[in-house]
Amino acid sequence: MTRPVLVAGGSVAGLACALALGRRGFPVTVLEQAPPPPEGPAQRAADRWHRPTVAQHGHSHILTSLGVRVLRDHAPDVLDAALGAGARLLDLTDAAPDRLDDDELVALAVRRPVLELVLRQAVRSLPGVTLGHRVTVRGLSTAGRRVTGVVTGDGAHLPAYAVVDATGRRGAWRTWLTAAGLPVPAELTAPTRVRGFTRFYRQTSPGPLPGPLNRGNAAGGIWGHYAAVAHPADNGTYALTLGVPTRDPATTGLRHPSAFTRVARLSPYVAAWADPAAGEPIGPVRPITLPPDILRRQADAHAGPVAGLYPVGDSLCVTNPLFGRGMSLALHHAFLLADLLDGDPGTAAERAERAAALADRVYRPWYEHAVREDAARTALWRAQATGGPLPATPSPDGRPALAAVAAAAAADTVVWRGLTRVLMGLDTAEDVFDDEVFRKRVRSAPAPVARGPLPPTRAELVRAVSCEEPA
Repeated sequence: MTRPVLVAGGSVAGLACALALGRRGFPVTVLEQAPPPPEGPAQRAADRWHRPTVAQHGHSHILTSLGVRVLRDHAPDVLDAALGAGARLLDLTDAAPDRLDDDELVALAVRRPVLELVLRQAVRSLPGVTLGHRVTVRGLSTAGRRVTGVVTGDGAHLPAYAVVDATGRRGAWRTWLTAAGLPVPAELTAPTRVRGFTRFYRQTSPGPLPGPLNRGNAAGGIWGHYAAVAHPADNGTYALTLGVPTRDPATTGLRHPSAFTRVARLSPYVAAWADPAAGEPIGPVRPITLPPDILRRQADAHAGPVAGLYPVGDSLCVTNPLFGRGMSLALHHAFLLADLLDGDPGTAAERAERAAALADRVYRPWYEHAVREDAARTALWRAQATGGPLPATPSPDGRPALAAVAAAAAADTVVWRGLTRVLMGLDTAEDVFDDEVFRKRVRSAPAPVARGPLPPTRAELVRAVSCEEPA
């Protein structure tokens, strides 16, 4: 029996679903509204691929340990192809306070376009998968509470056993359900209140990275009033990102290359990466207001899941991109969903219920963690910007704040490992931070000793942004 699957959206989440389902024998058609990317080797095509409709395309990405684990387990050829295209595996344990053996603590340094092109090449090699471009999905074909296909922008009706919505953060499936007269579950949302400014560079000469990766997969820090991070990528490229509050006119000037460079060169661990001797800019400073944290549930007290419709990736859940989880969670969900659709002998309605529960297990812990940490960071940054009182640090439920865990991790390898496994998506915050033994280690850790340069004060940062002299 053929079970044709239509995937709306051909970016990371859609390609991952096409790969996972196609390798299980499902006939898959990917419907992507954008034109096809440039042809050629991924590392070269990425430089020529412009996607003005994808806001995050030109910003820094990294595949966390969770994403690497998924590729190792399910698509090792894709991981090998990414490495062949110039990506590099980072051993995160190099940043631990003491020697640590944990083979899972690795990350893949790669630009999103390179990984996406490598995924695309793997999908194109599958005989049962078709990639369609310049095709818009306008709505759903339904029979009661079961999706039977899609309607394209030109009015064509395409039948399907399952429809996967990988349209990204706009979550088109909710609009489709409304148009079909079906109830839509409520979504959960919380603001991130962060603006990001990113610029890509290429190392001026091959060799070691410009500076140490004090954050495992990155260099830099998230301080009391701003963030500055360097992310290594593929083929000698890397990204510098500065994060500041959204409603902060004093930092709007970071969109200008001279102001961006001045602040980067004032930032501990990032300064070496912003040195002209280390790397040359290969693009402009790209500003972006980070989207809110969103969890789009497939079922609530008023509406249950609709059979045959399976949202994935950002279409279901968006968390602060500063955590760098999006690509890895999409890969993780794609292969779990393929397992469910291939192995579930139940009815369509039963599959829908189990798929909704699966998605909740995949995304809810990370949404709740992002909301919690974004609220804590926002309160601290607002106090620094306005001169108001600093927020209280103890958590009402006893869970240590991320800043407290990070401080303890500087001297305690056990705490460092737990924190890093959470940040890399291998374990949830509940699994690690709610363990009483872990909490005791955090509470008993010695006060951190300031070493090396300190970040600029709020006043120094504002002066660096407003200075009219070139960097």
